Amino acid sequence: MRRVRWHSEGHRDKSVWRKRTPVEREMGENTHDGTPGSWFRVTIPCGMKYDKTWLMNSIQSHCSVPFTPVDFHFLQTGAQFFVQEASTACALMDVSYKICDEERRKVCIPVFVGPSPVPYSVRDKLQPEEMEQLKLTLSKRYNIFKQALDLQRLRFDPDLVGHDIDIILNRRSCMAATLHVIEKNFPELLSLNLSSNKLYQLDGLSDIIQVASMVKTLNLSENELKSVWELSKMQGLKLEELWLQGNPLCSTFADQSTYVRAIRECFPKLLRLDGQELQSPVTLDVDTPYIVKPCKHIFLGSDELKSLVLQFLQQYYLIHDYGDRQRLAGAYHEEACFSLTIPFHPEDPAPSSLCEYFKDSRNMKKLKDPHLWVQLLKHTKRVIVHTLCGLPKTQHDFSSFVVDIWFQMETMLCFSISGVFKEVEGSCQGCVRAFTRTFIATPGGSSVLCTVNDELFVRDASPSETQSAFSIPMPTPSSLSQEQQEMVQAFSTLSVMKLEWSQKCLQDNEWNCTRAGHVCSMLKTEDKFPEEAFKEIP
Repeated sequence: MRRVRWHSEGHRDKSVWRKRTPVEREMGENTHDGTPGSWFRVTIPCGMKYDKTWLMNSIQSHCSVPFTPVDFHFLQTGAQFFVQEASTACALMDVSYKICDEERRKVCIPVFVGPSPVPYSVRDKLQPEEMEQLKLTLSKRYNIFKQALDLQRLRFDPDLVGHDIDIILNRRSCMAATLHVIEKNFPELLSLNLSSNKLYQLDGLSDIIQVASMVKTLNLSENELKSVWELSKMQGLKLEELWLQGNPLCSTFADQSTYVRAIRECFPKLLRLDGQELQSPVTLDVDTPYIVKPCKHIFLGSDELKSLVLQFLQQYYLIHDYGDRQRLAGAYHEEACFSLTIPFHPEDPAPSSLCEYFKDSRNMKKLKDPHLWVQLLKHTKRVIVHTLCGLPKTQHDFSSFVVDIWFQMETMLCFSISGVFKEVEGSCQGCVRAFTRTFIATPGGSSVLCTVNDELFVRDASPSETQSAFSIPMPTPSSLSQEQQEMVQAFSTLSVMKLEWSQKCLQDNEWNCTRAGHVCSMLKTEDKFPEEAFKEIP
């Protein structure tokens, strides 16, 4: 049996990959008809956290063949689009884990590729005579003097109904056709009215950023939008006026100021909301050593805020446990502070089980020398990372984590996490510790949050904590949902691991494809997987 070799970046060694059955043939055998022109679904599990334009440009630049993405849309956390031809799908598979961010750091974005039915926008594409009628209808609704297009209740327009043309703008084929007419006939569009069209998602409309980027006024009132998350797909527009009244999302905010603040997170230049003039955005003229980038998804009491914090913690502990801790510098502000504390026992000032932490412990109850107070407070991210690299190697039990977001302002977020971990090297290898950690962070930086203060408390785990640590059982295949089974199959294809090992890797990482991909790549690089985990390669 022979395993695939992996480079340090986490992608497959091409010299081995080329000895496999040609990818075009493998994919052809798994498509619906096996003929040229078959369709493939491309999924980026963590795609939602990246800007659409940057993500697609990055994929295009790393792909060995040019391609045209069809039906790009965001999933709950990921992104998805479709391509045609097996050769294109093959080239996109090689993009996985190769994309770098703007500062040339590997961001390890996995790309899953698999056979797919024909996309809806292609399957339900309007016929030429229908497109011509749609063009005539939109032309009647266009105000050339105001450069405004009124598409209110478009489906019920008599000119369309009379020709038996059903334009439902939630359908990607209908929205794509509408945007195509706009691109060809009204490229200077400034105002667009889409009210009363029962829109519940904006994936298709997000393409207007490329089609008519000059739009300043957008009316989405009296639709079915339930979350501000849908609006985040439109952030590329520099809107000055927005109408949202009559959508369910408007009733999800505690008060008007919270509502305005959330919408302005998506559209910072907004001057009018639902017809009401807004105060000019407040800017701070402060001489700070760095720029805090705006954070897209901080909304009071929302799922987006929860997702933001969990994403930060996943990235942080993935690097802390499995990667080079020097990379944790990206999670800290240049002038951040870090402190570590262990329990204080007067009769046993340096308990042997925690001796690796004692030298850095800043227990104010014990310390009498004021100079030590300052010395043990780790200041600047360089010093913090140096300290973290000196702490024992660990493996955290993600299932034990308890997270609490206990204070938030527009420019600051405070949250804490508690759980257990075990040491994996040294004299205390296998020892289980309990910890509590408190972060104070601001939006932005090279991570999803930028930490300005970090406080860590470590103690020996209690017997019950030790017994329950790392004890969540592995589900049997029959107990997996359809979505989880598909994830296992896709992960197995990408990693060349057997299904049971792919399932274990995903389960251990709480079904987070991104984190599982990181862990899998790192463990393969370090040759820590047994040979029986891999499929036989012909």
